[in-house]
Amino acid sequence: MDATVKPLRIPPEMSVYAEKHEIFDLIQTLVRNLVIDKPEDPIQYLIRLLKRESVEVPRVVILGPPASGKTTVAKKLCERIGAVHITSSSILKDDTELTRAIRQYTEEGQEIPQDLWIKLIEERLSKADCVRRGWMLEAIPKSREEALCLQASGITPEHVVMLQGRDDVLTERSLGKRIDPVTGDVYHLTFMWPENAEVAQRLERPDCIMAEEEIACQLQAYYREVQGLQSTYRNCLKIIDADQPHVDVFAQALSYVLSRHHSDAPHTPRILLFGPPGCGKSLQASLLAQKYSLVDICCGELLKAVAADESSMGELIKPFLESGRRVPDNMVLKILTERLSRLDCTTHGWVLHGFPRDVEQAKRLQESNFLPSRVFFLEMSDSVALERLTLRSTDPVTGERNTCTPVHSFSYPISQSCGSNV
Repeated sequence: MDATVKPLRIPPEMSVYAEKHEIFDLIQTLVRNLVIDKPEDPIQYLIRLLKRESVEVPRVVILGPPASGKTTVAKKLCERIGAVHITSSSILKDDTELTRAIRQYTEEGQEIPQDLWIKLIEERLSKADCVRRGWMLEAIPKSREEALCLQASGITPEHVVMLQGRDDVLTERSLGKRIDPVTGDVYHLTFMWPENAEVAQRLERPDCIMAEEEIACQLQAYYREVQGLQSTYRNCLKIIDADQPHVDVFAQALSYVLSRHHSDAPHTPRILLFGPPGCGKSLQASLLAQKYSLVDICCGELLKAVAADESSMGELIKPFLESGRRVPDNMVLKILTERLSRLDCTTHGWVLHGFPRDVEQAKRLQESNFLPSRVFFLEMSDSVALERLTLRSTDPVTGERNTCTPVHSFSYPISQSCGSNV
């Protein structure tokens, strides 16, 4: 590589545009599909991929111990998001050469070779309905080894939902299970009885209900594998307590499945801190900057630094600072946007406090395309704010500010907008 070539400077507006239109996620999806499928003609492959109604389709795995409600949740999720519901039994229903070979193992009571099983799953997920609508694997995979083999074959879920519950609750659910012979839906005598009286009358006790000893053995077998599965899918895993009303379990699972993961996308953090005087904006900004390697920008300190550097802009704002008057918004915005445009801010991200102070300044900041990706408002009561400001002192050597106030006064709620935790 030519050492004289300068690195490409991407303007900050580009990152805002890319995040707004999910460009980073689109590129990530396209690259992932290229690496997995390895097409002979990458350009035509990407063109066909982009012509689909949705480049990203649901890829969900739902796991859990016996009687945790996997089937019920999986069916409802598939009805809601339109994905294809895949189970071990449904895969074996297809009449193909591979399924016929595998049935011989099951009929003879032998364990299915893992390479054949993975190949069968891969064959099923490559069909048109799964490619077009997405898929949901129920109780697949059953072990870490199987999960790694699926990943090696290019089968990687975007969301993994794992249900969990106490052994006594799971045992009671298993013993009280009832099946609708018409729809195949699963109900329970205590936990989930159908509202429709006609459905309730035709429920049947399954022939395969196990004794408590068999249930205990199945639970032990599941627990031997659960840690490995959690480790394999830790970056896309949601654990949900199944010992609650099934509508709540479904609501949590649906909320997670509908969410998008942006952790791997190269988003640059842009954080804005609001709050009354004395709420601790400077301290929190310093902690955030230290933990996430961000640029800490205090608007007041920035103006003082510009006034001291004897530049033309510094000479213009110096009289305002010396007289205690407010620096005009257009000057403040010009200084601030110039600082936010520097390479350290565009590369590492920034945390800003002290600006904007009113709605007009906020509108001007938005028009400049320096949009925060996270906004935090530090709330506190007037009495606590007055106590902090009254007892505030400054270290003349370091310039750090301290407040001699009781520890409980530093506890305040944080209201947040523009997203989740940093």
